Amino acid sequence: MKLKDKVAIVTGSTSGMGRATAVLFAREGAKVVVTGRNQERAKEVVSQIKDEGFEAIYVLADMSKLEDLKALVDKTLEVYGTVDILFNNAGMLSMTPILQLEMEEWSRVIKVNVTSALYLTQLVAPIMKEKGKGVIINTTSIAGFSARYGLAAYITSKHALSGLTKSMARELGPEIRANAIAPGAIHTAMVDSVGGIEAVKWLIEGSPLKRVGQSEDIASMALFLAADDSSFITGQVIRVDGGVDA
Repeated sequence: MKLKDKVAIVTGSTSGMGRATAVLFAREGAKVVVTGRNQERAKEVVSQIKDEGFEAIYVLADMSKLEDLKALVDKTLEVYGTVDILFNNAGMLSMTPILQLEMEEWSRVIKVNVTSALYLTQLVAPIMKEKGKGVIINTTSIAGFSARYGLAAYITSKHALSGLTKSMARELGPEIRANAIAPGAIHTAMVDSVGGIEAVKWLIEGSPLKRVGQSEDIASMALFLAADDSSFITGQVIRVDGGVDA
């Protein structure tokens, strides 16, 4: 098992890429802390993990609220005593053009997509540095490499998260490695909420692989980055996008 006895917090893990990662981490021996806002879905993920004979708890948290993030880490330490892996996967989509973008929406997107990753890192990094080892993984996006109409807040947040990842690697090493995953067209609830496969058809057509990705594709990369297989990799933003040029 690649993550035997490690403690991993996976945000946004009640569905999609986060859920697939939480389950895979558990199968690889990690004690997983599942978190999201929906209690029923959180219970389902923990039940699946436990039914397979592995270990997990859930902590409900709104990624836009600092007090929830503090409670998430506090509960993790209460139950498991430490943190070895932090996967900042939770994210919020915004599809409002710049001239119609309200400051409330802008602020919430930045809080969920960027500030939560920063604050959780501030909470767990001292623990990891004292242990002498730790891993932080952030979920950015191919939207962090370019821009498209009507996605200003989301695109800005993902550019920012890429920069934050590189800053984490620079400032938190050598004990902590920090990398980011930049998904392309992955079939998740977020994609379904904006029209499903048809909404990302342009990405599929622009990909050499000519298909949509699955949550498990992201989970596999997260496992690679969390495990010692990637021990000489830090400060990288790794695209998992089927080779699309966007």
